[in-house]
Amino acid sequence: SLWHSPELLSDIQDGYSVSGHLLVCFSSGYFIHDSLDIIFNHQSRSSWEYLVHHAMAISAFLSLIITGRFLVAAMLLLLVEVSNIFLTIRMLLKMSNVPSPALYEANKYVNLVMYFAFRLAPQSYLTWYFLRYVEVQGQGAFLTANLLLLDAMILMYFSRLLRSDFFPSLRKGSAGRDVDGEKFLID
Repeated sequence: SLWHSPELLSDIQDGYSVSGHLLVCFSSGYFIHDSLDIIFNHQSRSSWEYLVHHAMAISAFLSLIITGRFLVAAMLLLLVEVSNIFLTIRMLLKMSNVPSPALYEANKYVNLVMYFAFRLAPQSYLTWYFLRYVEVQGQGAFLTANLLLLDAMILMYFSRLLRSDFFPSLRKGSAGRDVDGEKFLID
């Protein structure tokens, strides 16, 4: 949507495109489906962070769908899904115990670049934009609070990724167990 209509980037609050609207609707449906899948398959306890993330995304996206405002912000936030490709490859490589560590090593660095480019950069820009330009009442306040909570989650996930892939000696707590338990970025 942003590729075909780059002019949308000049109006984060009120820019609109049909494809962007459909993207946010589809993504909302995905988050609802994935949340229900986690709940119905009794994975809520081990996946509570996903449920919190999904609840935040669903509530924010529904407010965008209803009001038609901040659609471009949602489209920028959905860029984070690009980095999920490499996080998933990472997880699959770890789970499969691939005999050649070269593939894992290559993905480790690509994953880091993608995390910066598609997760940290858009999230940082939108947080800056919202704190600087968006009203601190109503929907703007709600979305700003959502963004700040997502910032905390993304930074927490990033620290786990760095500890796991680049600083494994920092993974162990004083008692000799993983400080983060068996979370998806440590596994």
